[in-house]
Amino acid sequence: MKFATQTISCPHCGHHQHIDVDGTCGDQDYYDDCRICCNPIHLRIHLDEARHNIELYIDSGDEQIY
Repeated sequence: MKFATQTISCPHCGHHQHIDVDGTCGDQDYYDDCRICCNPIHLRIHLDEARHNIELYIDSGDEQIY
């Protein structure tokens, strides 16, 4: 899997938004701002090559949401 669009909820305000997940760059760890409340959202992407899927973890930066 190379590219995927995922719907996430902001851990601060709960607003749903779509993000594009790029699985071609390997594991990633970065922050993106919420489009509504402008607070930082911590995104961690892990490529599970054994299962051929992308694992996406979202949190507010100090605790994991899901």
